[in-house]
Amino acid sequence: MTYSFFVTGHKGFETALFHEVRDIIAPVAAAQLKKVYGGLELEGSLELAYRISIYSRLANRVYLPLATFRADNEQALYEAVYNIDWSQHLTSRNSLAVSASLSRSDINHSHYASLKVKDAIVDYFRNTVNSRPIIEKERPDVHVHLNIHKNNATLSLDLSGQSLHRRGYRLQHSGAPLKENLAAALLFQAGWNRDSAKENSLIDPMCGSGTIAIEAAMIAANIPPGLDRDYFGFSRWLQHDKALWEKCLSEAEAGIDESAEPEIFASDSSDKAIDIAKDNAMRAGVEELIKFKVMPIEKLSPEVVQKPPIILFNPPYGERLQVEQGLAPLYAQMGKVLREFQHAKIHIISANPDLLHRLRLNRTAKKNVNNGPIQCVFASFETGDDVRADSSSAKVIELPKKSRSALDLDGQEATALRNRLLKNNKHLARWAKRNDVTCYRVYDADLPEFAFALDKYTNALNPKQAWYHLQEYQAPKTIDADKALQRIKLAESVVRQVFELSENELYSKQRQRQRGKQQYEKQDRQGELFQVREGAAKLLINLTDYLDTGLFLDHRTTRQRMFEQAKDKKMLNLFCYTASVSVQAALGGARQVISADMSGTYIKWAQENFELNELVGAEKYRFIQADCIDLLNKPQDYKLDADFDLIFLDPPSFSNSKKMRDALDIQRDHEALIEKSMALLNESGTLIFSTNKKGFKLGKAVEKRLAVKDITAQTIPEDFKRRPNIHQCWEISRA
Repeated sequence: MTYSFFVTGHKGFETALFHEVRDIIAPVAAAQLKKVYGGLELEGSLELAYRISIYSRLANRVYLPLATFRADNEQALYEAVYNIDWSQHLTSRNSLAVSASLSRSDINHSHYASLKVKDAIVDYFRNTVNSRPIIEKERPDVHVHLNIHKNNATLSLDLSGQSLHRRGYRLQHSGAPLKENLAAALLFQAGWNRDSAKENSLIDPMCGSGTIAIEAAMIAANIPPGLDRDYFGFSRWLQHDKALWEKCLSEAEAGIDESAEPEIFASDSSDKAIDIAKDNAMRAGVEELIKFKVMPIEKLSPEVVQKPPIILFNPPYGERLQVEQGLAPLYAQMGKVLREFQHAKIHIISANPDLLHRLRLNRTAKKNVNNGPIQCVFASFETGDDVRADSSSAKVIELPKKSRSALDLDGQEATALRNRLLKNNKHLARWAKRNDVTCYRVYDADLPEFAFALDKYTNALNPKQAWYHLQEYQAPKTIDADKALQRIKLAESVVRQVFELSENELYSKQRQRQRGKQQYEKQDRQGELFQVREGAAKLLINLTDYLDTGLFLDHRTTRQRMFEQAKDKKMLNLFCYTASVSVQAALGGARQVISADMSGTYIKWAQENFELNELVGAEKYRFIQADCIDLLNKPQDYKLDADFDLIFLDPPSFSNSKKMRDALDIQRDHEALIEKSMALLNESGTLIFSTNKKGFKLGKAVEKRLAVKDITAQTIPEDFKRRPNIHQCWEISRA
């Protein structure tokens, strides 16, 4: 008999699940297998469901769809369920459980929908045999699941009974562990399999209850994860083939590799966690395949294993640790230890991507993953001398043929853009190499049809890798929106082709006309910071979450001037943003640097930049989270005296942030800002004032009262000479 099945897995690992299930069912038959939203569809014999239940490390559940129908209201739902021949699946003496998942449907209460399904099944038996099944939520004989999306309902038997991630070995856990099938998926992503286990070791230096190590051992020894489970949803289903099931179990047991000797090292700083992990490993039958040790991560060394290591772990991210010691020092310590491994592949699932830069490791890949309700990133790193990001990805991203045709990659527009990018890059790459510039603008709306800016950021940890940041300018209202979208997609494809970029080396955003704080607002929530270099400074950028990256490249020369002028001076950076100017001043030898900004996010980012450059000292380097207008009005409230040698003032063009007492308009307010900033300078002090507001005019009163020198031309770097109006800058002192 042929059945239809639907297999679900952990979100984000559908492709891995597809390949795993294809391999599991291959010995039985070339069954139809199709990847769809939410899982896999397949057709075949009952043996397919049995094999997946035994062998799949990645699956959550195996469903057997019974009926699909419209469920516009509760009556339609009830009638459709009642009309199924339930005598084919259970008797009135069986126990029953019903669950439901709903999305964008008129029936919008899952518990109510479950009750309706239960009522229909119970009424079916009451009306046909004058008896009814009992309801059992924990381990029912038959588990029925209802899914409704946009009023389209699918009613299925859950042949798993309960999620397949429950292998049965983990009776205890420490902290917030990974589900077993997520751990297996991460191992799959990290390249751990039966073959690689012969050539590589596996290290989990924060093993907790041991899930990663245990799953790794089961993979190496070919131990099927469902072999020892004592409950499945098909066990008392009327169509269950017990003889076939026993045959599948026997074959699975016979396939275990008793000779496997993987090198797996699992450690944790907690004695209790190691005891729990050992107990779990014993129940899984792999205690002899794993070396467990009580060891804090700072004691980890390459000598714990002999084979080239794959290091995979789940560092803590609970509030308890943040309160007691802070996660930032932990990540710095982790990085210090991991950098001791000369040639290792390192994989970390983290709920704190903003701290990954503290590892000071070159990231080669990233994948968004949910660990339960917690949004995480699965980040991969490699240590060694010749590591290029995403080495598993093709250098040139090829579009599907249909998409390539629609975008016309070989058309005149694409050719013109390609030629301009090549021309710009040829000149700028040589200039950058001569001047030791690692981050620069490659293209800035040079062609009217392609209104975008393209910046190159070289990875400070791996100069062989660079990220490209494409910022689309808002198209004029005269340009059709679909045409504008088509052009920017074409531009992305041409950029990937010209610079031979992998998928994670181009970041693209739309830069619309911004007012006030909008230019600093989040566009995404990935939170990861990347490390780049500018002269002697190491700086952090964010390529995903904001329109701007945290480093204004047009002020590179301005920052260099600050570096050169700051020696032995006391410096104040107002509206400091991420404090890249402050970092350069500090590295230039400033005796004190104070950075002020209203945003807590940017103050934290500024502090990270200072720590990255090993600039520490609470008195020497101060950070003030404050409205800078309020600070200038009442400097005494912030313990500021009129003794600064150097002040950098680069306010936003406009801001009406709720945190500010009054809206800021730079054209209207700049004279007052300059006057109050000058009041904080000593007699020989200098104010550097800059703005990027188009059409800005410096007030004549400023030039009359003060010594003003326009240094705009000297602060526009080579890569912005095509846009000399990118900013204006003045050096101001007392007359």
